Amino acid sequence: MPTLNWIGKDKVVNHHQDVPYRVLDHKYGFTADPSAGTGQESEQPTESGNKIIHGDNLEALKSLLPEYEGKVKCIYIDPPYNTGNESWVYNDNVNHPKIKKWLGEVVGKDGEDLTRHDKWLCMMYPRLKLLHKLMANDGAIFISIDDNEQANLKLICDEIFGVRNFVANVIWEKNYSPRNDAKYFSASHDFIIVYSKSKNNWKLNLAPRTEKQNKYYKYNDNDGRGFWRPDNVLVKSFSETGVFGIKNPNNGNIHFPPQGNCYRFNEEKSKTMLLDNKFYFGKDGNGKPQLKRYLSEVNDGVVPQTLWKYDDVSHNQEGKNQLNKIIDGNVFDSPKPHQLINRVLELSTNKNSIILDSFAGSGTTAHAVLNLNKQDGGNRKFILVEMEDYANNITAERVKRVANGYGTGNKEVKGTGGNFDYYELGLPLFDENHNLNEQVGIEKIRAYIWFSETRTSFKEPNVVEDCLFLLGKKEEAVYYFIYEKEALTTLDFDTLSTIKTKGEQYVIYADNCLLPKEFMAKNNIIFKKIPRDITRF
Repeated sequence: MPTLNWIGKDKVVNHHQDVPYRVLDHKYGFTADPSAGTGQESEQPTESGNKIIHGDNLEALKSLLPEYEGKVKCIYIDPPYNTGNESWVYNDNVNHPKIKKWLGEVVGKDGEDLTRHDKWLCMMYPRLKLLHKLMANDGAIFISIDDNEQANLKLICDEIFGVRNFVANVIWEKNYSPRNDAKYFSASHDFIIVYSKSKNNWKLNLAPRTEKQNKYYKYNDNDGRGFWRPDNVLVKSFSETGVFGIKNPNNGNIHFPPQGNCYRFNEEKSKTMLLDNKFYFGKDGNGKPQLKRYLSEVNDGVVPQTLWKYDDVSHNQEGKNQLNKIIDGNVFDSPKPHQLINRVLELSTNKNSIILDSFAGSGTTAHAVLNLNKQDGGNRKFILVEMEDYANNITAERVKRVANGYGTGNKEVKGTGGNFDYYELGLPLFDENHNLNEQVGIEKIRAYIWFSETRTSFKEPNVVEDCLFLLGKKEEAVYYFIYEKEALTTLDFDTLSTIKTKGEQYVIYADNCLLPKEFMAKNNIIFKKIPRDITRF
């Protein structure tokens, strides 16, 4: 398989492993009230599962691993297209001060010789590696891009996701009219590159039928089967169906297929279809047989095509108009229309899917999730990550207004409902010496240990009848984190006497252990040394 090389690649291929795990600091929870057109912020988490995170998306993706590794059904990202345009807030030349600082730290002196394409690839590679980890085994990723990096992106995605998991390169018609100020060609489309985590496990949903597609079914026999259209009955090869004729009951003519063709069905089935009035012989009843294809008999959807027309999923100008109706979005040159993301969600999610967008921008993905949930009664969850300072006053604000309703008068667009929690990226869990960073707070450390062991949400246990070090019990395994800020802790017989919760197995973290190995094996005790044996995500 061809691979792509660039300056700095050797520094970033495994960099995702070195990214520090940072805790998420909860800032507020938002609860929508679409009936009143207002919502409320509170200090308490909503526990809704919807998250908006402000911070560097590389570190934010790492912070999601304990809870979401292997669980995200659909990822949509709209990364910088790397056009060289530096005139707007979402810098598109990968020259953002944060990115430049990161390149200097990770790539080092080689970074001084990087072209903008090298920089873009260095920026994208570790992020795609973490996104791959977060994807569910039956999940997929959709990436918007244009000609500037499409070819490079395809090659690194082949490397990260596997060339066998490539699904499609979708063409999205983003403009409805030519741009006369274009220097060469007027660009009418973008790409959406699609990869699955595992093609054997991923299932693409059918696309919803459009009114235009349904209009082809214009005839009606009034026999209870509804509208139908004539369809071809021939295939261009011989098969086990054999060669036979179909008798027109209107005039007695027997119609054989042309030489080199045969009917789609065998002779026995054709007789049954004649009795069932499934053939159409033209307006006057004397033509060649065609099949009546009833609308009521077709699938609920259609196999999606790789060309998405603007009249089906909208266009860039409409995306900008939508955003400006909700909030002042003039800082965005070409926000995506929510109909485009809606199509992505229709094809790749079910009603309980988790959807992630780590280049959230104006929040279009959350808008589409809330719309689709309202439309089909779903309970999809969104996770948005945005590094820019507008994460709260634009990204989150848009989501609030979509949930509550927006527009003039009595809310021109009714609210979808939907709550979320807003986070800032916090301190790293481990300090520069690889010890636990006590500044993050013992509660977050305990939650991390519990996640690393059980992959479930942490709730402080009732320790009235046990020691304060108890984390909890899951599937007959009991977990203890024996840790104190100012002292070394030791697992010995005295410590063991304070443990009251009974289980079939005991997993105990401490600084040291003085229990005999034979005793631990006999009593199913597993000792884990702090910080050496703490799982590093």
